[in-house]
Amino acid sequence: MVAFLFPGQGSQYAGMGKDLYEAYPAARAVFDKADSIVGFSLSRLCFDGPLTELTRTQNCQPAVLTASIAALEALKAVINHQSPVASFAAGLSLGEYSALIACGVLSFEDGLRLVWKRAMLMEEAAKKHQGKMCAVLGLERSLVQEICRESQAEIANLNCPGQIVITGTALAVDKAKGLAEEKGAKRVLDLEVSGAFHSGLMREAAEEFRVFSQNTRLKDAAIPLVSNVTAGPLQNPLEIRENMVKQIYSPVRWEDSVRFIIGQGVKTFYEIGPGSVLKGLLRKIDPGAQVINIGKREEIDNFKS
Repeated sequence: MVAFLFPGQGSQYAGMGKDLYEAYPAARAVFDKADSIVGFSLSRLCFDGPLTELTRTQNCQPAVLTASIAALEALKAVINHQSPVASFAAGLSLGEYSALIACGVLSFEDGLRLVWKRAMLMEEAAKKHQGKMCAVLGLERSLVQEICRESQAEIANLNCPGQIVITGTALAVDKAKGLAEEKGAKRVLDLEVSGAFHSGLMREAAEEFRVFSQNTRLKDAAIPLVSNVTAGPLQNPLEIRENMVKQIYSPVRWEDSVRFIIGQGVKTFYEIGPGSVLKGLLRKIDPGAQVINIGKREEIDNFKS
């Protein structure tokens, strides 16, 4: 059994997808379609940067989604299989939208429009309700939860054992950082992000996104999507629609999601899209799991007979 995993914000790099664009017509079509939808050369930003501009939330989210789906389409072209070959799909935060496209819930065009709007709303909320995010390394989940209760910070990402991201107002996160250091955290690192994503400060953005997304058609998932919010499988469009709203301000339960998938008998994971962040996390969750990266031409060429 195989599961598809899709990366989120933070996996971007200048040059991503360029080799796919040049080698695979299916990937080129994805980038060309993205350029026409957003109204500027998103492909050039992916290929040439600058990284500072590519890293901006409103650019990064549609760029990573596009590079991920370009890799998926290139893979499908190589193996000549136009339907999902995975038993489950999941994506880290933004990556959940790539997974929704892979599951057949969204078209690429609708997925890109939703992600572009989501990114703009999140960036607007970050300017209006200033906050920050911080990675806490080397503490148990229960201890970080206790720290958040005391500091009024919130958990943003449960990435893997010993790696938890906290979020919230700068005051709350700074207090939490001090408590984490007192309780023996190996490292406490501020993240280079524009706001307190996956926190209550994003609720206003989530409600605006709810209104925007109402007219987007969602289909039943052809394969189960393992939700960031619940760490369980979703296939019903009504549940998925509500999940998309909650995901903006709720913790990303990545470790729990991966453990659920492994518990269903999956031993092989395809990380589809730029970078290898998810491979690193998965090795810490289950060192015995196999992760195959699908993001560059040579990785996809390996599937050719």
